[in-house]
Amino acid sequence: MAVSEQVRVSSLLMPDGVLAAACPSRVVLDHVTSKWGVLILVALAERTMRWGELHRAVEGISEKMLAQTLRTLEADGIVHREAAPTIPPRVDYSLTERGRDLNDRLLPLMEWILANAGEIVGGR
Repeated sequence: MAVSEQVRVSSLLMPDGVLAAACPSRVVLDHVTSKWGVLILVALAERTMRWGELHRAVEGISEKMLAQTLRTLEADGIVHREAAPTIPPRVDYSLTERGRDLNDRLLPLMEWILANAGEIVGGR
């Protein structure tokens, strides 16, 4: 581990760092790293999607969990919801600048998980 990485890691471990029970990062971590949160972020990585498109893209998510997770990510400033005043209403979801910045960090982790999941799960 390089010295700069050691300094960065040790600053995270300080009493007021991410390991502290009162650290607000825990709320964000819960929202961003939930199974559905991650999968929605991955789905929105390349383009804006409508609610139905997201529901089909993220297989296995219930309508309730999709709606709840989108509301949470929108409140966190990670996902943008745009409702067009049409009949029927059209609602599009996209990543905000913060969401794109997050995805720049999340996608390499997802690539690693995808590359190793078969061996990890198969080894059980």
